[in-house]
Amino acid sequence: MDRLPARLAGLPAADKHRTAGQLSGFAGCVGPRAFRAADCPPRGFTRPRDSLYRRPDTTIARQAATEPNGSEAMGEALRRPTSTDVSNPRLYQDDTWRPLFAQLRRDNPVHYCEASAYGPYWSVTRYDDIFAVELDHQNYSSASELGGIQVADQPKGQERPSFIRMDPPGHTAQRRTVAPIVAPSNLANFDTLIRKRTSAVLDALPRNETFDWAERVSVDLTNMMLATLFDFPSEDRAKLTWWSDVAIANVESPDAVVHSEAERTAELVKMGEYFRKLWDARIDAPPTFDLISMLAHSDATRNLEPREFIGTIGLLIVGGNDTTRNSMSAGLMALCENPEQFELVRARPELIPNLVSETIRYHTPVLHMRRTARNDVELAGRRIKKGDKVVMWYISGNRDEDKIERADEFIIDRAKPRQHLAFGAGVHRCVGDRLAEQQLRILWEEVLARDLRFEMMGPPQRLYSNFIRGIRSLPVRIVN
Repeated sequence: MDRLPARLAGLPAADKHRTAGQLSGFAGCVGPRAFRAADCPPRGFTRPRDSLYRRPDTTIARQAATEPNGSEAMGEALRRPTSTDVSNPRLYQDDTWRPLFAQLRRDNPVHYCEASAYGPYWSVTRYDDIFAVELDHQNYSSASELGGIQVADQPKGQERPSFIRMDPPGHTAQRRTVAPIVAPSNLANFDTLIRKRTSAVLDALPRNETFDWAERVSVDLTNMMLATLFDFPSEDRAKLTWWSDVAIANVESPDAVVHSEAERTAELVKMGEYFRKLWDARIDAPPTFDLISMLAHSDATRNLEPREFIGTIGLLIVGGNDTTRNSMSAGLMALCENPEQFELVRARPELIPNLVSETIRYHTPVLHMRRTARNDVELAGRRIKKGDKVVMWYISGNRDEDKIERADEFIIDRAKPRQHLAFGAGVHRCVGDRLAEQQLRILWEEVLARDLRFEMMGPPQRLYSNFIRGIRSLPVRIVN
């Protein structure tokens, strides 16, 4: 059985200077990569900084007029009348994404964006089309070597795979290794611990003074749970939040926690070294029921290459942190903005599970997932070519009016509250979805048990990202 120190020590020094956070489980996708000439708009077209742009697909139209196969190209031009870029992180930081997606769902639901900071890509914006892509891993790949799971490519030769960036059967074997710890049959074992911690956090909150709910509640509760899953030293659990923030940071944002890819890489190498020590302690010990021991003792994961080891740890940290953390903040924000819904759940606490599902749908903590076409394929009447990027915008699918009645409203007593795409679908559905729901359910049970009432004291600070719909800060006060 390989020990990780020697393997991790073999990580090439050059890796410490590669771009796009390649040592993260979400490597290569947490900030725009360097522009390539092929990705830039044509000469004569200018784009204001941070603007969205659309332009007529004149390149294809010109081909139609001049090339022998012009009729086919013209058909393609008619199917791609404009180029609407919804990959700009500013859309989500400023919370101005709704009109663009509403128009795409109505007029061009599988839409080709020819030019963006990330190159050309297809936007899949309707619920049923997203679901179809999720279920078809024969035609739509998550594989790291084909580009991975986000709109930004990973540079060739610099991939940092993890099981979220794999297709079956490799994906299946590695996912099966960690799934038991968050299986529904095991969640009851966490219930008392989560409730005790939640009670302590809520009881320590100040009354009648402003505090940051995101920091005092959302961050604290999620990193405690993550430390439990890893059997991670409690005194160092803040490192888990830090590494998650580093992994998803867009280094072009002025308020990013790291400001260069070299800085990001250096921090994630520290993460790998820390977890290497935990791995070494557990690989020679009898198996225990924590994520590191599970990885160390599984045939599918005990011999991970150094990059894959760091990628897998990064995936588990981000996956175990961001969805729950941001849903905790988004839930309170939605209840404060929709006080009649807060009163409804107070009157009918049996609606708390519905509240949890509606919060996750309404907020959608993961904005998109990307696939790469393995073959030429047709989707909703659009011809997608082998090698094309196909981006499933969960944030749009969860607002699909043809699937979800009054989709832009926050309604906790929906008839089908768990009908949403926020956790994905098919073989890549979030492995920890039930644990996230459990943490959120207990939080709101304990809030109602204390009859806590809140007032927002300012707007939230949102994350500059086109992947994670993060809430960095949420100033509130308890008014009773």
